[in-house]
Amino acid sequence: MMDWTDRHCRVFHRQMTRHALLYTEMVTALAIRHGDRQRLLGFDSLEQPVALQVGGSDPKLLAEAAKWGEDFGYSEINLNVGCPSDRVQTGRFGACLMAEPALVRDCLAAMRAAVGVPVTIKCRIGIDEQDEEDDFTNFIETVMQSGVTTFVVHARKAWLKGLSPKENREVPPLNYQRVYRIKKMHPGNNIIINGGIDTIDDALAHLQHVDGVMLGRAAYNTPWLLAEVDHRIFGDARSVVDPLDVVERMKPYVSQQLAQGVWLQNITRHMLGLFHGMPGGRLWRRVLSEQAPKPGAGIDVLENAAKEVASRISRPADVQPARHDASCAA
Repeated sequence: MMDWTDRHCRVFHRQMTRHALLYTEMVTALAIRHGDRQRLLGFDSLEQPVALQVGGSDPKLLAEAAKWGEDFGYSEINLNVGCPSDRVQTGRFGACLMAEPALVRDCLAAMRAAVGVPVTIKCRIGIDEQDEEDDFTNFIETVMQSGVTTFVVHARKAWLKGLSPKENREVPPLNYQRVYRIKKMHPGNNIIINGGIDTIDDALAHLQHVDGVMLGRAAYNTPWLLAEVDHRIFGDARSVVDPLDVVERMKPYVSQQLAQGVWLQNITRHMLGLFHGMPGGRLWRRVLSEQAPKPGAGIDVLENAAKEVASRISRPADVQPARHDASCAA
């Protein structure tokens, strides 16, 4: 999610799940060519597996961007043709490209030719007045000609005129059945569903029909649900005790980033929902919201916020948060 799933967010989310594939914010191919690549593409090895999400409509530029992504070590390169914001429409990338399936096919073919890691696509079920059945089927089948077989599908149309990006995430009705049908039509494709999925129970229900589930706002606003992923989706033993364990896991990374000049708020803004719906959750958010933005705010702010909520969380007397003191790779 643009402006949200940055490297600090991804490190935080990785503390709760070893197996879930994490995605970067969308970065344009043009920015990768001309911008500060370390700032745009750099990430911590703690985040792996992580996919680079790119935007653009020039096959040559996208192939170049994909190669840079591979060189930086990303596990997957994803082309986003689902974002409906005005900013991306003006640049001729994002959801507006669903009106040009042949161009999307050519972009993906060029990207696949440039790299050895998987190339995937994120899209909607349609835009504007497109028919959900015929136009979406044509889009998928045209894009398949590139050799791409993994489709992450937001199960809503995007209305490029008349709705804001926020409204495009909420107003167009969800049509999960449309995504299920494309899986039935092309069982050899890897179909991942996205949109309005709020719980692991919801995800498990979708997995009866498709190959994967992408969580966006739910994972950001209620991140503790990610602690269920490895156990309930992948069958692993639980790896974290409670949210306080996650705070302990984050401390080495936070200390390292503070030493490099990163402001505490840039990290903790992603952690505000960690105790969502739990005793002490409001106090946690208040302490971080008030103290982390201050110049010179240090690790003690995070520790104090955790202490404030610790007494309000019921936990067995013999369970203490695990300590993780290994250094983090930059």
